Amino acid sequence: MEAAETTACCSEFMNWEVDTLTSCDGLKQEKQLSASLRRYYSSCRRKSFAAFVASKKKDCGENGSVSWSCCGQNFGEHAAVHKHVAKAHSADVQQLTQAACERFFEQLEGETGRQESDGLTDEAVDISAWIPDISHVPEEQLKTGPGKVLLFYRYCQVDGPQNICAWQKALCEKLHLTGKVRVGAEGINGTVGGTGVATDLYIDAMRSHPLFRMEKEDFKSSDGGAECFRDLKVGVYKEIVPMGVDPDHISYQLAGVHLEPEDFHKEVEALLARKDLRNDTVLLDCRNFYESKIGRFSQSLAPNIRKFSYFPDYVDQNLELFRDKKVLMYCTGGIRCERGSAYLRSKDVCREVYQLKGGIHKYLERFPEGFYRGKLFVFDERYAISSNDDVISDCRYCGRPWDRYELCSSRFCCQLVLSCPGCRRAGRTACCPTCQDKGRARSEDAKEECECTDGRARIPRDV
Repeated sequence: MEAAETTACCSEFMNWEVDTLTSCDGLKQEKQLSASLRRYYSSCRRKSFAAFVASKKKDCGENGSVSWSCCGQNFGEHAAVHKHVAKAHSADVQQLTQAACERFFEQLEGETGRQESDGLTDEAVDISAWIPDISHVPEEQLKTGPGKVLLFYRYCQVDGPQNICAWQKALCEKLHLTGKVRVGAEGINGTVGGTGVATDLYIDAMRSHPLFRMEKEDFKSSDGGAECFRDLKVGVYKEIVPMGVDPDHISYQLAGVHLEPEDFHKEVEALLARKDLRNDTVLLDCRNFYESKIGRFSQSLAPNIRKFSYFPDYVDQNLELFRDKKVLMYCTGGIRCERGSAYLRSKDVCREVYQLKGGIHKYLERFPEGFYRGKLFVFDERYAISSNDDVISDCRYCGRPWDRYELCSSRFCCQLVLSCPGCRRAGRTACCPTCQDKGRARSEDAKEECECTDGRARIPRDV
């Protein structure tokens, strides 16, 4: 974040009265806040809520059970103490949240200032040479027409991530592309959407850049366009895929053996032909549970984790699943397998670790009716794309086959819900009964109490 932007965010936050969130005027104010500030506030609030709950935790009993004590009451379940805190201590949590946000912005502003004064920012580079001349392309072709969504990544040493970030932002804006691009010292990861003409020009520009040396097959494409994303987000990050482990400690260079889709298909075919599934081989899905719920390889192990940053802990707590086994790993486009397989290999328990090169995207291009069944979840407004007609999930209310996600209807909940047309017409549009309750006095607490997250073990044990 630039110093000016940091200062603006600090000023904006200091002038914002958190207590007005529950009023009509407060909701109007919230809509006017920048998206980045809302994300910072939401993150601080979740951490403050968790910290408050943790402060009420009692020592484990002789049987190892956990309980919490607050307001003269004892609580033996997460859901119960979360509900109590949300209702009885909302003001306390808000106070902690405001203090956390203020500390965060002060620290960020200080670090940015020190970085600039110490001369640690990237040396300015003229990025105009990396921007293609598109004067011969009619502007209309960049804005309207059949579109695509591209998915790509490249691991390599990037000495000036801020310069690459500036180039990406300028390039995407010039081509009227939307989407998300993460840049770091370890490489680049992105998914962008636009017209066919614009995305082709983008591929050419990426291939022409001397740092990345990308080929056409490094890009996965699907039908879509700029409308598949709400806006364009380009930023510099420590990790280009957020696994929560320092890249300096677990590098992509330690990744498993890459298998082309044809070779991966043969491995899965041989595995399924045997009856002793998982005795010596594990077919591992390293995506999130809501992705594997609507589509996965037959007979795969799909961890019940909510986000990829939980994957390392999942591996740590389930090492016996992988001991002396051959592991066949896959994800959407291949990037999570790069770091995920490296982490698994670092545990030194597997006999062999392989990963699907290009991910499910490339596999489906070659085997649309292969061993991957159901939809492929994508992180944009489409939620999923398909190559076969199988429906492997069902409506969370009536149980009929259904695999089309929609956001929970509760205002502040970010969970996805599978609710069929019939159930939606009947008003069942939330992810769980807690969020379905429209009489909630403080709807911003819905995510903290949501049964979809509260009832799920953060790191499941599958041994």
